[in-house]
Amino acid sequence: MQSKLMISDAEWEQLITDVAYYFDDLTLKRGFQYYKQSRVKSLRLISSRRVMALVEGREDYAVSLELDSLTESHCDCPVQGPCKHMAAVLMNVAESQERSVNLLANAKAVTSRKKAAALEASSAAGVSGSRREQAQKLADLIPGATVEQWREYMALLTAPLAQTVRNPQYADRALAAIAQAKAPLSPAAELLFQLHSHLFILDSLIKPGNPHTTGALSSAGYSIGYYTAIAVSELQEAITRLMKRSLPLASAPEEWPRLKDTLAHVRLEMLTESRDRMREQPYYSFCYTLLWSNWIAPHLSNTELYMEELEQLRETGSELGAAVSRPALQLAESRIYFYLNDDNAALERLAAAAERPGLQPDELISFLAALAEAGHWERLGVWLEAVGPLLNSRLYNLKGYAGYWEEVIRRVPELEPRMWDTLAGMLPISREIYDEKLLAYGKWQEWMDYQLTSGKEPADFRVSDLKPLEKNAPELLLPFYHQAAERFVLEKNRHSYKSAVKLLKRLAKLYKKMKREERWEQFLDAFTTRHSRLRALQEELRKGNLIP
Repeated sequence: MQSKLMISDAEWEQLITDVAYYFDDLTLKRGFQYYKQSRVKSLRLISSRRVMALVEGREDYAVSLELDSLTESHCDCPVQGPCKHMAAVLMNVAESQERSVNLLANAKAVTSRKKAAALEASSAAGVSGSRREQAQKLADLIPGATVEQWREYMALLTAPLAQTVRNPQYADRALAAIAQAKAPLSPAAELLFQLHSHLFILDSLIKPGNPHTTGALSSAGYSIGYYTAIAVSELQEAITRLMKRSLPLASAPEEWPRLKDTLAHVRLEMLTESRDRMREQPYYSFCYTLLWSNWIAPHLSNTELYMEELEQLRETGSELGAAVSRPALQLAESRIYFYLNDDNAALERLAAAAERPGLQPDELISFLAALAEAGHWERLGVWLEAVGPLLNSRLYNLKGYAGYWEEVIRRVPELEPRMWDTLAGMLPISREIYDEKLLAYGKWQEWMDYQLTSGKEPADFRVSDLKPLEKNAPELLLPFYHQAAERFVLEKNRHSYKSAVKLLKRLAKLYKKMKREERWEQFLDAFTTRHSRLRALQEELRKGNLIP
């Protein structure tokens, strides 16, 4: 999307209000699902306040959004008025502006949240003295407390909200309650405290009953509601932003014990959490990944802590017994071996984890991202070969995976044959990116061979899809069009005859471009004679100006 679209804070607030007025909750919910499934394509800016995009549904629908006047927006789907396709594009716009997608998806609730916040602010003076005193006492204890004590204090501070419906408003109020016990902390301790505040609220959202018991209910298969899911997603975004900040351990080495306690908490939650969701990375898996990549690994100068973590993983897995998530354990071990540069052990455990359902694409791609960021291109090529076959679900979007191959080949051109072997071995899952790369690399014959072996026909493609071949290798399209035209004639109905004539007209242009008009005339004479008894076909040939 072009960078000149800038939505100010005031415009963003107005957009949320407009969305709440224009869309109903169900449409926003469906639009959010389309956004999560990456169905929005070709997002582009037409004017400073007008956005256009294609959205994949039963077919591709064109959406035009007027950000300043949603009532003037349009989608060419059958729905008259606001639809899920328009909602999905709005959420992609929010993402492009680094705004919260979930605020837009929950616009109805957001407007009521503002009222509730105002009410809470107006009644702040009524907070009982005992609650204020308790918050102040806890604030005095926080700087010297352990992580476990922090969580106990958070439980006390949020106790009045125990019966509150678990939604984004609850999460905001709970975080505000914890912030009442504001204490002076070092920058490193402040980041760790904020992380635990968010993790504590995350626990209370995804665990019914007692959310403060580590690992107790993560694997129970508890199904959260839609608005709770919105709150969880917002917390995940906040945690991600928080953990992308550098943890200044060099100036605060005394925070290592708290960091290790944090790792222990996240490890246990990660190893016991359910993996039955189809599209989203498990809640604590992403936190475990960020903890190692952003806050621990950058501060390590030897392998001691990595080896210690492998031992902790094995011990915890043994203690949990049947309650442990084997894929999560294998994935965690793979990550530690990855940091130890033991790719054989890492890939062995990664492959074992992928044998069971529940492994998410982001968990696989995170390895690739780390190698690309470090500029380890040959090693990245090895991982691309190994990870590709593990991305074995049609639910996965392989665009990012294909982009890493582009980066590798740009730096190490000799790895190109391995890319083709890997993509071919991933078929049919890799069909879309395999198609695109064959055309991008000018492998016209290979592209055509693949379409023919896949049983594809010209009708399966837009005219624009075949333009590169018409321009660069028109001779390859001749048998493709000839065979399809003959198949249409065999169907012997008016519609198929019209389709055959369309193809024949495209053939005529190809023969003319190749300066083989005489060959075309010979074919057309033979074709017309061979099918002279098909009166409807003859009529369509005349209408198409192919015969007199």
